[in-house]
Amino acid sequence: MTSRSSGEGVDPSGAEALPAGFDYALPPELIAQHPTAARDGARMMVLDRAAGAIREHAAIRDLPGWLVHGDLLVVNRSRVIPARLRAQRSGGGAVEILLVAPLGEEGGAGAPGLEGKRWRALVRPARRLRTGQRLTLVAPTTTRDAGDASMGGPTALEVTIVTIADGHAEVRLPAEVSTIDLLARMGEPPLPPYIRRVAGATRDDWDRYQTVFAAEPGSIAAPTAGLHLTQVLLDEIRARGVEIAELVLHVGPATFLAGRPGRAPLAVEPERYEVPERTRELVAGTRGRGRVIAVGTTTTRALESAGRSGWPRGLQETSLVLAPGVEFGVVDGLLTNLHLPGSSLLALVSAFAGTEAVRRAYAAAVAGSYRFYSYGDAMLIV
Repeated sequence: MTSRSSGEGVDPSGAEALPAGFDYALPPELIAQHPTAARDGARMMVLDRAAGAIREHAAIRDLPGWLVHGDLLVVNRSRVIPARLRAQRSGGGAVEILLVAPLGEEGGAGAPGLEGKRWRALVRPARRLRTGQRLTLVAPTTTRDAGDASMGGPTALEVTIVTIADGHAEVRLPAEVSTIDLLARMGEPPLPPYIRRVAGATRDDWDRYQTVFAAEPGSIAAPTAGLHLTQVLLDEIRARGVEIAELVLHVGPATFLAGRPGRAPLAVEPERYEVPERTRELVAGTRGRGRVIAVGTTTTRALESAGRSGWPRGLQETSLVLAPGVEFGVVDGLLTNLHLPGSSLLALVSAFAGTEAVRRAYAAAVAGSYRFYSYGDAMLIV
């Protein structure tokens, strides 16, 4: 059973305008369309949180040198599911379905896990779809393995639109195959809309839009700061006397909903998270002797949500928004990518490092041709 644990943060329901500094001009050519050739090949800007100034223009491979004995590095081990499905209407029109979260059989919150047949989804083109409509799934152009997408079983699989409104839908998946097998056979990595793939995800995307420590399936967008880390880099970090802890936050649809009419600028849809007992113990043991350094905004939200709620056990749910004016009680350092203008992620980074410092850092990143967003470069704030 999932319990709600949002903690105290910014109320995202109001119409308050974004504070100055949450927007910036980004040349489209700086939006990374592909990952670096090597997983740990990205650049890394180091921002001094106390001084509000850039310390160094470094590289991800330099990360171990910025950590010291007694620090704790916390990562998000959620695994991205191949949640994007392609389908056709009976008339031949193409449809994209992005599965967001499983629902109970009556459409309620009692989600049965990833094997559920009824899912909340985003669909397009929504204007051409109607309640009760059946769509035939289309195999992806690439799969995780070099082989084809056929895994036996029924050749024609249908998805039914249960309800639909404003691009949001409830869909029913075919009963004749398991949902996990269906996604493995017919799904694609749910790349965000700013990564353009005319023919669908590439074979490289299957590998690189997933962290090396991904274990628990449930995210529909990658915790992107973790995409830079390799086992070699993690081993080097451990060799310096730095503990590495894991938690889970299943990333929701915020990336795909950004900018939609009627949606508050800093809204974060409820996301499921869990901080294991071992991680809680390591965080408590680090306080006063080292720094808790979060890999990514998702890890930060999970830690701060748990800390505000008394470190609850089991699967929780959070809608915590961290923006300027909010104090951080757990996280001392942050490795993060470069985020969309006006986003809740940029608000979190601005809250952590200071709006003016982040504004200057992003201006320097643009001037220095850093690569932005999911497949882009990184920033270490310490």
